[in-house]
Amino acid sequence: MRKGFFFFFFFGSIQLTFAQMDPLTQVHGASNQALGNIRVHHSNVWSIFNNVGALDRISSSEILGVGFDHRYGLKELTTLNLAGAFRSPKGTFGIGISRFGGKLFNQQTFNLGYSNTLGIASIGIKAEWFQTQIENFGSAGSLLISLGGVAELSPNLFLGAHISNINRGKISQDSKSRLPTAVQMGLEYRPLESLSLFFEVEKDIQIQPITKLGIAYTLQEFLVLRSGVNTNPSRLFFGLGVLPGKFQFDYSYGQNSALGSTHHLSLGYQLRD
Repeated sequence: MRKGFFFFFFFGSIQLTFAQMDPLTQVHGASNQALGNIRVHHSNVWSIFNNVGALDRISSSEILGVGFDHRYGLKELTTLNLAGAFRSPKGTFGIGISRFGGKLFNQQTFNLGYSNTLGIASIGIKAEWFQTQIENFGSAGSLLISLGGVAELSPNLFLGAHISNINRGKISQDSKSRLPTAVQMGLEYRPLESLSLFFEVEKDIQIQPITKLGIAYTLQEFLVLRSGVNTNPSRLFFGLGVLPGKFQFDYSYGQNSALGSTHHLSLGYQLRD
């Protein structure tokens, strides 16, 4: 068991540095990924994974989302996601399930979160069970706690922050290696009703900071165009969102100069206005 998780820690560190592919470190939702892997802003059902503090800013009362993430042409690097957000008079509750990998190596997360708005800020807390399974070595899991929030500095300017794995959970109870702890901070500026600009910095305690820039433009009421860029490593992203009625379809294409292309699909449904 310990030999297997030593292998996982080594492989997972490479993953985090070059691709951010596992369900713990990757950004979820095609709309967020098209904006350059923006995590702290762009409130939607995927906020349960990205920034639980933004969850109470969703526009609909109850929404569901299904996501598919395919990277570099390898089925072993595919992620499947399912998320739900449910508003109440006392705040918004979220649930999310994610699975990454194939038969030999895979990782799963189960997320439960709560967010509420106090004055100009919405804040949230999330509990996440993170499990890794390696064939012939078994499986192990750990409980992780994350915090996040978004503050409305003005009608057009928002400040967001998020910290994942604040309790520094381990890969397993038998291992001294800890899962990544990362901090993200960012700004969203809306110079026009149809235009949003995003800036974000992400810092993991083990790697260099990542700078993210994103832009979203609402071309029509039912059509949104998005683009973004990352540093460390350099990556470009493009995508669009189509909103026919209560459905929302999002697609994102990402290009990594060293590894190749990625494709992300998300489908959302608003259960109630």
